[in-house]
Amino acid sequence: MVLDGESLALAPRAAAIIGAAEDTGLTGTLKSELFASALELNTGICDSPEQAAEALAELRRSAGELARERGLRLAAAGSHPISRPDEQEIADEQRYLEFVEYAGISARRQGVSGLHVHVGMASPDACFQALEGVLPWLPVVLAISVNSPYLAGEETGLLSNRAEVLAQLPRTGAPPAFRSYAEWEEFVELFMRLRVADDYTRFWWDIRPHPRLGTLEIRMPDQPTTLERTAELVSLLRGLCEAVLEQPADHDPAARGFYQQNRWAASRFGLAAELIHPDGKRTAPASELAAELADLAGASKIDVSRTEADRQLEVGRAQGLQAVCADLVERTVS
Repeated sequence: MVLDGESLALAPRAAAIIGAAEDTGLTGTLKSELFASALELNTGICDSPEQAAEALAELRRSAGELARERGLRLAAAGSHPISRPDEQEIADEQRYLEFVEYAGISARRQGVSGLHVHVGMASPDACFQALEGVLPWLPVVLAISVNSPYLAGEETGLLSNRAEVLAQLPRTGAPPAFRSYAEWEEFVELFMRLRVADDYTRFWWDIRPHPRLGTLEIRMPDQPTTLERTAELVSLLRGLCEAVLEQPADHDPAARGFYQQNRWAASRFGLAAELIHPDGKRTAPASELAAELADLAGASKIDVSRTEADRQLEVGRAQGLQAVCADLVERTVS
């Protein structure tokens, strides 16, 4: 999020930073998003989670310097604690203006930010198998990553307001329970033929194939503030993809109901949520499932003592929302 350097409110100045970054030799790309105050940082293709974290650190440093030179600041989180999303300026690009015309107030409420992790896949069938294997664990990933407890100046009671805001768009949440990659293709092509959607990137599911890039795109996590949390999630998701590709594929349409329940519980309670286990046979605290997920993914243990949303609430209740904004700025670039 691009913020005014003094008030720390959202500032519609992302385009100025993007323009200044051209021809600077960045190890990635700075891009626009729906709101003129949103700056998207894209790494290139990375060979490891560690390389991705290094590339993102350099992007944050460079973008932060360009912002400060213009009297601006950057803050990474799932939502801005104070500024109202529906009052923000839309980026002056045709695709975004058309989207707002189509989605109306649902689009104008999308002032939220997420971490999208692309994991390369060997084939379409492998991509589909990985999608179905990863999906039941995504509410656990959300519980780990919750980082948007405030929205428009209010403590709403949700640790991830972003998850609820995204659900206001069409074609969100879990994809339908397709039986194959070919069925996914047929579904998307039907929507395009009926002119309901332009292409597959207009399906805002929590996870989706991205055939133009040859990846599985995982879109569940709230945007972390610290690079350390980002690196943990990238490592976790990459390892999870590798693990589920070694397991037999399963087709259980009814499990989408478990997913819907778990997604809501994770957004409400974070790591304190009681979730239905991915095997569908019992419930367990999200903190316990996070440790199980880390073991499955072969990742280092995740800190389950508290989430970044918990930190925001601690600062906000003690010092106010302006202090939350300042803390986000500090931890984003530290």
